[in-house]
Amino acid sequence: MPTRVLIADDQALVRAGFRLILDGEPDIEVVGEAADGDQAVRLARQLRPDVTLMDIRMPGVDGLRATELLAGPDVPEPLRVVMVTTFGLDENVHAALRAGACGFLLKDAGPNLLVEAVHAAAHGEALVSPAITTRLLAHYARRAPRRVTPPESPLTPRELDVVKAVARGETNDEICRSLVVSMPTVKTHIGAAKRKLGVRNRTEIAIWAWESGLVR
Repeated sequence: MPTRVLIADDQALVRAGFRLILDGEPDIEVVGEAADGDQAVRLARQLRPDVTLMDIRMPGVDGLRATELLAGPDVPEPLRVVMVTTFGLDENVHAALRAGACGFLLKDAGPNLLVEAVHAAAHGEALVSPAITTRLLAHYARRAPRRVTPPESPLTPRELDVVKAVARGETNDEICRSLVVSMPTVKTHIGAAKRKLGVRNRTEIAIWAWESGLVR
């Protein structure tokens, strides 16, 4: 089955461009378009796409609120939302990641990264465009440090190694190579870290690591 994508952006040209790129991929299908946040929430709940590409600034309900409604911590069955922004360091993107977005993408990132972002989100890879994402997390962790509650069950040294790698934006394949471990081992450590930290995805693991000072 192809990966089903909803595009939410108030600019018709952006929606048309994204659709043209994504519909050209044999394993991706654009199932809908939304011109504002209200329509994005309504269509996403109706269509249940695998990935929603969400513009951060739209009239009415903006992308931040729409993301929270679709993927926030109080949503029983959260959808995968990738925030799309014009700005590389936009404080709203940090807020969106905390609201449940599984990553973000610059509008001028290019066709290849757009397709990669969709595939990554569909397969549970939370950090899209790792170098940009980790730069943003580091930037706002420095600007707005938070007191992070340590997990009740401490992370093992190996789990800490994996958490640091996730926070640096490494993919599972890269973690396997850097730590010289197998893919099942990496997935086991990530799963254990999520349970101990009480988070839902890799993005929240990375946020915890940056805000706790584990990665600098």
